[in-house]
Amino acid sequence: MEKLKCVVPERLKRRVEESHIDDLPSLSSSLLQLFLSLPQFHQLISELAAEPSTQAGLCGKNEGAALDLKQKGNQCYSSGDHSQALRCYSQALRLAPIDAHHTGKNLVATLYLNRASLFHKMGLPMESLRDCSRALEISPCYPKVWYRRGKVNATLGNYEDSVHDLSVAKDMEPSIGGKKQIERELDMLARHHEKTIAKPASQKSVEIPDVPSEIKLQCVKTPDKGRGMVSQFDIPQASLIHAEEPYAVVILKHCRETHCHYCLNELPADTIPCISCSLPLYCSQHCQLQAGGPIHIPDTIVGSNFKPTLEFIPEHKHECQGVHWPAILPSDVVLAGRVVVKTMEQKGQFTDVPNLSETLGLCESYSKMLPESKLELHIYSIVLLFCLHHSFNSELSINGDSASQIVILLSQIRVNSIAVVRMRSNTNDSYDQQDWFQNFSFGEAEAASSVEQVRVGQALYKAASLFNHSCLPNIHAYFMSRTILLRTTEFVSGGCALELSYGPQVGQWDCKDRLRFLEEEYFFRCWCCGCSEVNESDLVISGFCCVNPNCSGVVLDNLVANCEKQKPKVPETISNKSHLQVHEPKDIDIKKVAQISLDQTQSSFHVDSGYCLKCGSYCNFASRSKEVKKAWTDFRRLQDSIASKDTCSTNLPDALRSLGFLRSILHAYNKGIAEAEDILAKAFCFIGDFEPARVHCKASIEILEKLYGPNHIAIGYELAKLASIQLALGDCTAVYNINRLSAIFSTYYGPHAGIIFPYLLVLERERSRIIQ
Repeated sequence: MEKLKCVVPERLKRRVEESHIDDLPSLSSSLLQLFLSLPQFHQLISELAAEPSTQAGLCGKNEGAALDLKQKGNQCYSSGDHSQALRCYSQALRLAPIDAHHTGKNLVATLYLNRASLFHKMGLPMESLRDCSRALEISPCYPKVWYRRGKVNATLGNYEDSVHDLSVAKDMEPSIGGKKQIERELDMLARHHEKTIAKPASQKSVEIPDVPSEIKLQCVKTPDKGRGMVSQFDIPQASLIHAEEPYAVVILKHCRETHCHYCLNELPADTIPCISCSLPLYCSQHCQLQAGGPIHIPDTIVGSNFKPTLEFIPEHKHECQGVHWPAILPSDVVLAGRVVVKTMEQKGQFTDVPNLSETLGLCESYSKMLPESKLELHIYSIVLLFCLHHSFNSELSINGDSASQIVILLSQIRVNSIAVVRMRSNTNDSYDQQDWFQNFSFGEAEAASSVEQVRVGQALYKAASLFNHSCLPNIHAYFMSRTILLRTTEFVSGGCALELSYGPQVGQWDCKDRLRFLEEEYFFRCWCCGCSEVNESDLVISGFCCVNPNCSGVVLDNLVANCEKQKPKVPETISNKSHLQVHEPKDIDIKKVAQISLDQTQSSFHVDSGYCLKCGSYCNFASRSKEVKKAWTDFRRLQDSIASKDTCSTNLPDALRSLGFLRSILHAYNKGIAEAEDILAKAFCFIGDFEPARVHCKASIEILEKLYGPNHIAIGYELAKLASIQLALGDCTAVYNINRLSAIFSTYYGPHAGIIFPYLLVLERERSRIIQ
């Protein structure tokens, strides 16, 4: 794309820089004419959109490569390298054409059989069973697959299914010796079955999610924030107020090998590739079907019996021609292509890009974008238009109006799309209560608490995009598969704006960093109560302590001080509220850290950089900042030791001395101290010394509670860590913290908390054991 940017004449670039949304059709036409005259543009489109002349294309099937991988997988299987064999078989399945045959058998069916045999040997019978069934859907007259499935069903205790499958295998087996072998196995299975008492299969209870049936939301307009969502009636805390499927969604590039391309959940070992190209991976045939449409298996494959009955608009089908552009173009551009195709499918016309603003009703950000970003959007819109033109076999018109509609759509995606996230933890998925706690070590304690949000997808939600941002949100968004769910985190009065966080929150970043992020990413200046009123968290989160050891005041640097000066209103008391929503008061009294600044005036906030906001004492901020950076070197070394699994005992004394130094110059509620305490807790866990780990973990939480408030979800994550350490010590006070984190998780995630955080169920079971 950089080459195309360089060939745009300066005169045309200036037009783009100065353009507004009304200029888009003529401007897009001018750029389109320019690119049509450039050989390098046609070469780019040929590389992105033209089907490869051979099977070796980036996203195309490749029978030769699949056979090579199959042979390599067989060699690894024989040598006992099961993990490498699994990688080879799975990659071969991505590349094998559905109608390819090798040694008289369908290649895809053979690969599923080989992987099923591998899974059976690895002790993964359910994965093996699914792969056998997939092979039989393609080749139902494949005796080896029936035999393998019979063996797997026997392992699972499915006696009747095992007898059926082995009997079919015996009837199909062409050799007399093979038939006799299967007969012997049937006899052995019958004798074994007579000795065992059949146990009824335990059925897992399916959780029916609560639905937002009683809460009526409406869209309103306000002068400062435009459209937003409110409820006419009071809403209790932890209420599910909205659930919605995406209009369109796309997986992010870094998750293509780890997460399902449709539901965005983590991939199992028995991944399923797209039937027509080698790019997507799915967790099940349901997701494969939903994404790519009905599977058209050639008539040459005898006995195909896969007959989908679901109704949907497949989102991957137009990308599934062995072309390169879905793999090369940025995720938001691929998402724009899915939106365009879905809209055309719904309208039943494929000659022009429809008016997407009318369809989606989303706000655009084109006029507020930087000049460089505007030019980028124009180039990507024209490239995507040509790619879609190819996908629809030249039926889609290429003109300035269509290109301008995609430009608007891309600008809408930039500010209205929502990142689909998953909570990732290093916890092992086998949550056996006794094994987990009787053999407790740092690995388990750390895994149960090393929770982070991972962006796995990007989606457009038509209704969810109407909820505005606040750095002190009263609703929380989370995801079950592709579905977004919004839940209130506090009591919300009728008529009060329902607002979620677009990323940064009070307690996470200071005000200046939040404002910069929101202006750069979403093109608005935040005036929420967290950014328009002085709050204790923003004052202390990166502040220094007063040079007077008896003073609890805070000292701010120049950037933070200037940001605080711009806040127009100082609350008279900690419980003052400018919003209708109810915010829980935090533990810090602002006057304890900024008495003088508050008393000087009640209409503005008086701040001087480098001076204590409580007593007025001056400290040399520049020299102290250098000392802090030097002290953090010890903590980085300690982190590196933990990450590399090296012994960290030699680095611990230096880090402990640096912690004492940080506490002597940073404010007591500075987030940097909390982070240092957390690193030390991890280090002590790593060497198996849980008592100091508990002390440092508790110290970190005490600071974070001042910054976030005691019932924020961030505190829940930290309480999981503390409870895990307490359980490792046999400390019964873990029950109190497990109760707290369960209450917090229930507020933010409702009945889905245990599904999203499986270790929560383990902690709750251990709590019950202690109580009993």
